Amino acid sequence: MIEETEKFIERFRYKATKAVQVQSKIKQLDKVERLEVDEEDKSTINLRFPPSPRSGTVVVDAEGLTKKYGSLTVLNKIDFKISRGEKIAFVGRNGEGKTTLSRIIIGELDWVGNLKIGHNVKTGYFAQNQDVLLDESKTVLQTIDDIAKGDIRTKIRDMLGAFLFRGDDVEKKVKVLSGGERARLALVKLLLEPSNFLVLDEPTNHLDMRSKDILKQALIKYDGTLIVVSHDRDFLDGIVGKVYEFKHNKIKENIGGIYDFLRKKKIENLKDIERKDKAKNVSAQENVSSNKQKYLEKKEYDRNLRKLRKRLEESELIIEKIEAEIISVDKSFMESGNSSEAHEIDYKKYQDLKEQLNEEMNRWAQYSQEVEEFLQNNS
Repeated sequence: MIEETEKFIERFRYKATKAVQVQSKIKQLDKVERLEVDEEDKSTINLRFPPSPRSGTVVVDAEGLTKKYGSLTVLNKIDFKISRGEKIAFVGRNGEGKTTLSRIIIGELDWVGNLKIGHNVKTGYFAQNQDVLLDESKTVLQTIDDIAKGDIRTKIRDMLGAFLFRGDDVEKKVKVLSGGERARLALVKLLLEPSNFLVLDEPTNHLDMRSKDILKQALIKYDGTLIVVSHDRDFLDGIVGKVYEFKHNKIKENIGGIYDFLRKKKIENLKDIERKDKAKNVSAQENVSSNKQKYLEKKEYDRNLRKLRKRLEESELIIEKIEAEIISVDKSFMESGNSSEAHEIDYKKYQDLKEQLNEEMNRWAQYSQEVEEFLQNNS
């Protein structure tokens, strides 16, 4: 994060239009505690899924599949077939049925029509609510240690570290983990469980760039069948060879990688699908002029950017508050005349504050990255 931030500062230091952003980045760097660590052994985090048991040639076969919620039709008489070894992306606007179809395929939802899962298909599923299946009484380390087999057992801590569970984090009970931490732990667990058909719904939401790349490389080497629901074009690039676009209760098959799909649609990234369709709806329903349409898009851009920056600023304030408390406790700890009991209380509070600071710094780094990505994707 420090390296990328310094590159940004150096690149735009003398560009007037980026002056505010550069100053913001400099201010962020000033607040980062620099630590000298040994060079990382990247060979220990070259992860891969277990070998996939062989399934039938056809993994999923659907004809006339329909899904309604009351009077609302989400999917209307769709046909598709997924063959062994295919890696597919589900893309489209939110609410068009990507997650619904994923849940139908794994058997969580009912449907109307025909759907057949192939012979010897062993499914692994990840979604944001999968963390509820974790045993809350276990620690992070126990959760993974209980399912790890073979040589990978020697790399459990490296694996957890790659997904942001470092140091004493592995001794935390699952019940005290945040939603994001639980999602990451569920993802690590999935990496170790043998399957030949993976269905992943927004797997990168709580990952940093390094964790995301580790997962991506594992999926590239994965020898089973894969469905990924994602808005992240860079993550999907190199993984998938087919794209299903969800639109107007139907799905459309597009052969090729994610950038082939984007070029065909004449858009830069997958979020442009959302913006493009919203712009069309606004134009059709309100008959606004071109200038008014640009105004609405700019207004939405500003609102989203303010929201991201506000979250980043709030995180900075929390960090400042925790750092001030650490200084206060440290001063109290060093004062002479305090009893051993008082020292023990101060030390525990100091350790708790350091843990809070570490967690908030991780959040701040993630929020900072999201702001930068938002600016780059919309520049």
